[in-house]
Amino acid sequence: MIIERVYAHGGPYDAGKWPWSLPCVRELLRDGLRFTAPVTFVVGENGSGKSTLVEALAEGFGLDPWGGSHEWRYASHRAKSLLGERIRFDAAPRGRRMLGSWSARQGFFLRAETALDALDREGLAPDARSHGEGFLAAFRDKFLRPGLYVLDEPEAALSFSSCLELIGHFDRLTREGAQVVCATHSPLLTALPGADIVEVGDHGMRRTTWQDLALVDHWRRYLADPRAYLRHVLE
Repeated sequence: MIIERVYAHGGPYDAGKWPWSLPCVRELLRDGLRFTAPVTFVVGENGSGKSTLVEALAEGFGLDPWGGSHEWRYASHRAKSLLGERIRFDAAPRGRRMLGSWSARQGFFLRAETALDALDREGLAPDARSHGEGFLAAFRDKFLRPGLYVLDEPEAALSFSSCLELIGHFDRLTREGAQVVCATHSPLLTALPGADIVEVGDHGMRRTTWQDLALVDHWRRYLADPRAYLRHVLE
């Protein structure tokens, strides 16, 4: 792994204002988040703060919050977020050189809503392929070397089989010494053996297992009997 722990540097903040109002951010300020596996999935409902966390982690590492590789940091001319400015890391043994030298850092931040712009800057010609194929091109061409790879809901553009391919990329990356942090709603991705799963919500942050994830339970029930869910939303 590259990073052993992420935390937010202290300082004044207003607990009633975003992002400090998010329970997971307050826990990050108080205790930090320790990584225990090469792949960490961050899951939670919309608005729980999972995207806020992974974006700040990417920013702290020097990745453009708009997405892209370390070589394209801040190509969007967008200032760091309030949380991103405070992010600090404790390096894992094999990550000390990378965290100690800006030029030695490698990685990529892929976020669903800005992926096309980032892929274009990376020379992956997103206009010449489908959205999902653009994502897969990034995984095949840019997710290669040891480094930090941060993803925000990559499954948004991927089919079932493409999600399985992404799992294979994660596995190969980590065997080469990389680290992956991924915010997701996908029960496919979170099933990766050996991955750590951090669930965020009103409780803050807590580790859980794939079997105990609410999203896995909901998908099981929905696929078994869609009408049991749809009757509540359809007139």
